[in-house]
Amino acid sequence: MISNLPFSSLRAFDAAVRHRNFSAAGNELGVSQSAISQHVKSLEEWLGQNLLVRGARESHPTAEGQQLALAVSEGLGRISEVCTRLRDKTRNERTITISCLPGFAFTWLFPRLLRFDLTYPDLSISVATDTGQQPFTATGADVGIRYGLGDYPGLKVELLMQEKLFPVCSPSLLTKPKPLKTGSDLSGITLIQNENLNFGVNNPTWEFWAEQCGITLPANLRKRRLGQSNMVVQAAIEGVGMALGREPLVIDALCNGRLVRPFEEITTSPLSYWLVRRPNTNSSGKVEEFLSWIRTEVAEQPDIPN
Repeated sequence: MISNLPFSSLRAFDAAVRHRNFSAAGNELGVSQSAISQHVKSLEEWLGQNLLVRGARESHPTAEGQQLALAVSEGLGRISEVCTRLRDKTRNERTITISCLPGFAFTWLFPRLLRFDLTYPDLSISVATDTGQQPFTATGADVGIRYGLGDYPGLKVELLMQEKLFPVCSPSLLTKPKPLKTGSDLSGITLIQNENLNFGVNNPTWEFWAEQCGITLPANLRKRRLGQSNMVVQAAIEGVGMALGREPLVIDALCNGRLVRPFEEITTSPLSYWLVRRPNTNSSGKVEEFLSWIRTEVAEQPDIPN
């Protein structure tokens, strides 16, 4: 191997051949047109061969120039390919990809990720949100967080947290002339609910909460259906109406006073949050660190305010 190959000149020559123009080659490499011309000239002098036929608007490689251009292109392309693969490998080793529902990501996971970053500064989290209706294949994620009954055949499944159900609303809703003391007072109040839960009789609905708590809901309830659970929470915060709070999704808003509980009645949801992973595989160190962190977050979650 020649130890003193003029790599800068070879790179400039490659760009000049591809663009057939010194100015465009200079723009690509962030140098002037004259710098590209000088690099090509010095390369021709070093080789003792004319490499380009220069024209007013375009330059074309000579036969010798075409041979060199092909070799340089293959060499630089191979180098770029290897570098990209090495960088991706490093990135993948330091990134944990989590698949979960958008509502859970926005209202529970995202606000806590700063603590993960501070605890594990050498790792990063990538969150891929999905509906959770498709099977978890683990091809694009290290860990899945699923909401349901825990029946995920063929996967390693671990209960992350159960869920409590109770009505929540903006404090401003309690200033209305008609007080809210019992379920019968919900007449005339807009009840907000998620329209995209697909668990049949196990859906955590207003009717489920009322039945479990022995409450009779008024007839002809006024309901507002929204497409995502985070939209339900935000609508309640904005005073649009009253939402059936699902504990993990509203706990932060309750603790900081953006939401309040008008009634004391609480029941357990038939649905829970689950960690799912590939079966029959040992988790990598980065995944184990994430699992340890998220279990701690759940264990330290505050109690539901009165």
